[in-house]
Amino acid sequence: MSSKFVLWGKNVIGHDDNAPPVIKTKEILADQSSPLFPILGWITRYNFGWLTGDLIAGITVGVVLVPQGMGYATIATLAQSTASTAPSLASSPILFATSKDVSIGPVAVMSLTVAQVIKHVQATHGTTYSGPVIATVLSFITGFITLGIGLLRLGWIIEYIPAPAVSGFMTGSAITIVSGQVPTLMGITGFDTRAEAYKVIINTLKGLPRTTKDAAFGLMGLATLYFIRWGCSALTKRYPRRARMLFFVSVCRHAFVIVILTIGAWLYAKPRKTKAGKFPIKLVQDVPRGLKHVGVPPVDLTILKALASEIPVSTIILLLEHIAISKSFGRLNGYTINPNQELIAIGVANTCGSCFGAYPNTGSFSRTALKSKSGVRTPLAGVFTSLVIIVALYGLTPAFYYIPSAGISAVVIHAVADLVASPDQVYAFWRISPVEFIIWAATVLITVFSTIENGIYTSICASLAFLLVRLSFPRGHFLGRAKLHDEADQEGGRDVFVPFKNNGIIDSEVAVVPPAPGVLIYRFEESFLYPNASALNSTLVAHIKKHFKRGRSLAGVPLSDRPWNDPGPPRGVTEEELAAENEKKDDLRALVLDFSTVSHVDVTSAQLLIDTRREIERWVDHPVEFHFATILTPWIRRSLVAAGFGTSDPAPDFRPEIAGVVPYRRGDREPLSSESKAPIDEEAIVVKSPSSSVSDRDGGQVRVVSSATPFFHVDLQAAVRAAERNPETLKVASEY
Repeated sequence: MSSKFVLWGKNVIGHDDNAPPVIKTKEILADQSSPLFPILGWITRYNFGWLTGDLIAGITVGVVLVPQGMGYATIATLAQSTASTAPSLASSPILFATSKDVSIGPVAVMSLTVAQVIKHVQATHGTTYSGPVIATVLSFITGFITLGIGLLRLGWIIEYIPAPAVSGFMTGSAITIVSGQVPTLMGITGFDTRAEAYKVIINTLKGLPRTTKDAAFGLMGLATLYFIRWGCSALTKRYPRRARMLFFVSVCRHAFVIVILTIGAWLYAKPRKTKAGKFPIKLVQDVPRGLKHVGVPPVDLTILKALASEIPVSTIILLLEHIAISKSFGRLNGYTINPNQELIAIGVANTCGSCFGAYPNTGSFSRTALKSKSGVRTPLAGVFTSLVIIVALYGLTPAFYYIPSAGISAVVIHAVADLVASPDQVYAFWRISPVEFIIWAATVLITVFSTIENGIYTSICASLAFLLVRLSFPRGHFLGRAKLHDEADQEGGRDVFVPFKNNGIIDSEVAVVPPAPGVLIYRFEESFLYPNASALNSTLVAHIKKHFKRGRSLAGVPLSDRPWNDPGPPRGVTEEELAAENEKKDDLRALVLDFSTVSHVDVTSAQLLIDTRREIERWVDHPVEFHFATILTPWIRRSLVAAGFGTSDPAPDFRPEIAGVVPYRRGDREPLSSESKAPIDEEAIVVKSPSSSVSDRDGGQVRVVSSATPFFHVDLQAAVRAAERNPETLKVASEY
């Protein structure tokens, strides 16, 4: 009974038991899961040498993170201690992360985004939700979304955002942040520093006459930061043996400048404090001690609705910065990261951090570079960074009182300025891909003249549009034969196949000879998918109709009997002249398709390939052989066989419409003209078994390609040779 049911099912779907063997669907399904806790792979091998490197790197990053975190909290319009809360949980990602270098914590771009989110929510809901509440809820939601993306193994979606797009919005964001910090650096007030960057720049220039004494602390701090940095760099080149010591001197410049400015502000401002409690310069003043906001974030439906429009851009920044930094330093230091695990790590850090009052944190480029140069060995260095932050939160907050705000702005400007793309990097974008340079420039301009949100959406949409256009209009080439000679080759050289048209790669002096009469060679340059299938169909059919003979002449056929889309000869040209011109053309016998760059074939493209064969055969009025060279995957082979290609004869019940709008019924299926007899294919019998231990087949020789698919070939040369050995092609060639 079961066998009859199976037979009935095969009959319904049109299964052919005599079809060539193809890959099974279940063979491609493999376990894609990876260990959820990568720490188990290295923690058992942890040693004192690793501990030393992690301890130095962790403490170094912590020393830099304290002043940077306070500055980034200022950008986010939050209390200075809030930015330092999440790094105290830096030990949690070590369970999940696969990058030893990345430093998770507050960053400039995310801080600016948080400030804009707070401004957006409070503009519609007033003071119902405070800034810290909005920030912690945003951290919880974005962290939860990122965690879900990682657990579902969807990290590959980040690959759709190219490097120029990332650089564009990072550059635009850096310009926006710097422009917003300059007024604080100079002590200029009286306008909104959270407005569009160009407005802030204009208002800052107008407000220069109102510069206060804060500028003395801000400009001095900024100049000292760059002096120490450039000085240590120059001394390192002059005294390479002192490179390690000079590196740590340069690393400590942030803390050194803050300490000096704090002492100076204390000496200057404390004696000049007014009775109203005001100081002559702007100071950080009271910083909450310890963790003040421990608890579950107050997530409710109202705040979710208020944040809904801001969640996508916040999530994109969160995961985009982290993955880009992790991959970059993984390549630099010779290891591979798992994007999904990194997303899980950053998701856990933000979800847990929100319970301690933290706003969204992600990977920091500057601190990651610092951590890498400090000799970090494992992700465990984050634990030591956490200890430094906790000590600062509980033991050093009274010392933060006299830190000048202008000094914090100097630290932020110094850190963020490195995010701006350098001129040589921008020029490289132009040289490699002018279109992507335009995307970069548009992203920067929109970010500066609008918002970072619009800049990100612009970069993503423009990049995806460019990808779709490139996929929809692929480039391909009709190929000819050229003889390649080698001094060591005594057999007269070998044949290579190159485009007929000068493509800027092949020397224009190279003589390109067409293949044998009746043979056409075409090379794809993209995967054969539904967006580009129609364009490739039009290219092939139009070329063949222009350069190859029409099989059935319509000379003498009345206009009323012609197809509606065949108007006949143009004005001034007779039917006889058109027929004489047609006889001068070659008769197409074989079409060779080079699939060496095709990695995927789908249903729509298979249908268009069937349509192409039908249109060509209708034009030449006889069967045409379709040869396929260098099929890359068994799935492509399976698709082509299912579409009726590769075999000598298609299945008796082959569907000419596999993707038709109106489904074909069994009685409606029209027979498709079969291909010619199987070609003489030398490639199928000349390769010997590589090992004597393998049982020989066919007299000690094995087949490179299956004999069931004689029109599939191992390379282009074999395919052309098989097409030219077609008896009809040989007959035509002998006439020339």
